Amino acid sequence: MGIKAALPSYELGFYALVVMCAVVYSGSGIFEASRDNVNRKAFRQSIKPGWHYFGRKMDMADFEWAMWFSSFRNVIIFALSGHVLFAKICSMVLPQNGFVTRTFDLQDVLFYGGSGFTIMRCMSFALENAERKEGIYSIIDLLKYNFYLPFFFFGPIMTFDRFHSQVSTSELRRKDNEMWNIRVHAGLHLGAIVAVDMFFHFFYILTLPADVKFVNRLSDWALAGLAYSNLVYDWVKAAVMFGVINTIARLDHLDPPQPPKCITMLYVFAETHFDRGINDWLCKYVYDHLGETHDNVVKELRATVSTFVVTTLWLGPCEIVYVWSVCNCFGLNFELWVQKFFQREPFASVEANMSEPMSRRIRGIFGAANFWAIVLYNILALNSLDFMLLVTKRLLLTGFPLSTLSIWFITYCGVQLIKERERLLAVEEEKSDKEKAA
Repeated sequence: MGIKAALPSYELGFYALVVMCAVVYSGSGIFEASRDNVNRKAFRQSIKPGWHYFGRKMDMADFEWAMWFSSFRNVIIFALSGHVLFAKICSMVLPQNGFVTRTFDLQDVLFYGGSGFTIMRCMSFALENAERKEGIYSIIDLLKYNFYLPFFFFGPIMTFDRFHSQVSTSELRRKDNEMWNIRVHAGLHLGAIVAVDMFFHFFYILTLPADVKFVNRLSDWALAGLAYSNLVYDWVKAAVMFGVINTIARLDHLDPPQPPKCITMLYVFAETHFDRGINDWLCKYVYDHLGETHDNVVKELRATVSTFVVTTLWLGPCEIVYVWSVCNCFGLNFELWVQKFFQREPFASVEANMSEPMSRRIRGIFGAANFWAIVLYNILALNSLDFMLLVTKRLLLTGFPLSTLSIWFITYCGVQLIKERERLLAVEEEKSDKEKAA
């Protein structure tokens, strides 16, 4: 109910206005806190001199982003040089393959997590080999899969069956306007890197949460915006890092996993995956294998627990990872429990008798609560347990009822805008399917 239900344009316009005003108001609080406390003693290690013509210092708290950004030019030159250098060699040795690197730097493997990716690739290779009915894949297939240069250092993970089918294609053809799209995406990624760098000169979203006592003095609105912006930044970072690598892979006629779904678009736990490659891997070999149709409560519990056990081992067992895994595992199961509960009588009959727009509005209320559960569970991994507990306490306890209900309503407005986008995409896809059938 309500998936393709349309809301009045004036209602959607009101929702957009509310969200825009809330973002500006919350952002102004973060901006003032960043401007007025740039010289705070606790921030000195993270706030560094930035571009001199901005006249402001820069937030450099994210060491991973800073290192990746500073080496961005060398990484791209290295990857593209490898593409040009090895493409001809490997096409002579293995004509069906774009290129395969035969050298790698162990230090880079350890620093960028390549060893973890290698383990997942080897497991994918072994599992696909075990399921193959005729013959087995060769060691050359494994080497091509594991040491494909762009994916090797940064990811994303592509399951072996997808990678093998794509590199084994004998006829390589470009789709219409594919090269133009590749250039556009490359330009967007470069623009995003510059935009993030400029953003860090004015909003110290990574440094502020490190000082919990200081953050506790922020308004509820600024605190909520700070938590939200941390997840948005994490998505941008992953989207750019994977997007750059994916652009290079597309030059090799590969179809890599899509960038992660933006946190703004997430109000359902079942769709919460920041790394689509790892998500595809986990779904194929663990989650879908054990959960099957995902409508049985017991099987879903078994599947989610097993999935998060594997995820915990891959991330590295520690207190924060344990809490993060338990929270997200609970959220995923609780979502199914609530769904099953409201499918029972009398709730099913009540929803069947109401209009689709009203059903969409009611579902949006629950989606708004879900959105903040996803935010709170994941800032735990990005920041700290103390920061997550502070945000939870301020938004749910000390901020109740004014801050709690107002932020919930604003989030509800955002969820309805997301639902409208999903509705338009569903209508467009349905129209496209009918045209193909005709």
